[in-house]
Amino acid sequence: MKTTCLQLALATMAGAVMLTSCGQQGGSNSGKDSTAQTAATLAPDADNAGLTLPEGFGALKVADSIGKARHLVVTAGGTIYVKLNSPKDGKGIIRLHDANGDGKADEQTGFGDYGGTGIYVKNGYLYASSNTEIFRYKLDDKEQVTNPDQPEKIVTGLLDRNQHESKSLVLDNNGNIYVNIGAYSNACQEKDRTEGSKGMKPCPILDSAGGIWQFKADQQNQTYGTGVRYATGLRNVVGLDWNQEQNALFVMQHGRDQLHDMWPKLFTQDQSVNLPAECMYRLKQGSDCGWPYIYYDDVQQKKILAPEFGGDGKKTGGEKAEDPVAAYPAHMAPNGLLFYTGDMFPARYKNGAFIAFHGSWNRAPEKQEGYFVVFQPFEGGKPSGKWEVFANGFAGMEKVVSPGDAKHRPCGLAQGPDGSLYVSDDAKGAIYRIVYNKK
Repeated sequence: MKTTCLQLALATMAGAVMLTSCGQQGGSNSGKDSTAQTAATLAPDADNAGLTLPEGFGALKVADSIGKARHLVVTAGGTIYVKLNSPKDGKGIIRLHDANGDGKADEQTGFGDYGGTGIYVKNGYLYASSNTEIFRYKLDDKEQVTNPDQPEKIVTGLLDRNQHESKSLVLDNNGNIYVNIGAYSNACQEKDRTEGSKGMKPCPILDSAGGIWQFKADQQNQTYGTGVRYATGLRNVVGLDWNQEQNALFVMQHGRDQLHDMWPKLFTQDQSVNLPAECMYRLKQGSDCGWPYIYYDDVQQKKILAPEFGGDGKKTGGEKAEDPVAAYPAHMAPNGLLFYTGDMFPARYKNGAFIAFHGSWNRAPEKQEGYFVVFQPFEGGKPSGKWEVFANGFAGMEKVVSPGDAKHRPCGLAQGPDGSLYVSDDAKGAIYRIVYNKK
């Protein structure tokens, strides 16, 4: 059973140990952050920043209280750029710099007067998104943004209905941007989140939302008309990454909610707590993952017809829809996905996936789950073996009753040039760095 697997994963997670890692000191005007270097000793925080990690790993807080930190990137020189969900002191993008080599950001600057989630660095440009637009900024040879007040507007006019509005993004190696446009609905009911309300078929939301759109990375003022609906049938994708080994797009879907609340005669409270799975998909152009007509039941390991469209929890559906490549417990909100390509961590982590689970709200009366980073092993470009909890303790408590109780909530993931793993928190605005040095 799913709950049992989760308990086992939590119970078997190894404790964290203290360690040091190396970095070379660099001056603040050198153009390279000392976080990218390898000469001076870098020590984790005494308590590993409050995290529990596998043996050999340690963690430190690079920064704290910077704002509602969503996704983040770390450049080749070690500069950290963080996208804030809403601007803080008028700045929606934060630049962090470690000038003295202790692993802590002692310089913080910002620009961009808009909130949002997406941020990415590719080919000398920094890309960032609001909830309706995508911008790009030119980086100089010191990884400084040259046009902070006049970015190029790459995409405009994307839909924002104040539900699943985050425009997460990633770039491939052929000059394309992929952006999530989440569905402004739970299950495309005639009356959203209303008990017994039937589903609309065809679902009109899929015309402009509920999928991944593709745009050109260097063309300004693109709209829906110039973009390509790359994949559909995805309720909401916050975590996504381009798998370099497979040259393919992978995404994490937020599954639907409230099976029992909407259909109490068909689903028990326990079923609603544990269904449907949060799923990882590998996408290609034209992929249809089936929302809102189906959901994935990882207990039965089947695609199940949604009750809004005549399902009863047993009828299968979506025969032509994509199968997920991996499934995870319900309602945990996978907000970050990163394929690890570094050399710092042990070899088993190479080309595997880290997933940041933001944490659930829809598991009452059971305790909420998530609020951690998991590792999904990969082999041959496919998930291989059970996922495992990698970094826990963000919530700061054993039992989370309400998401607002959690002290920190993982959101974004990034890989440093030395192979360390960075995690953002959009509750209190902390940035964590996880390192490894066991020989």
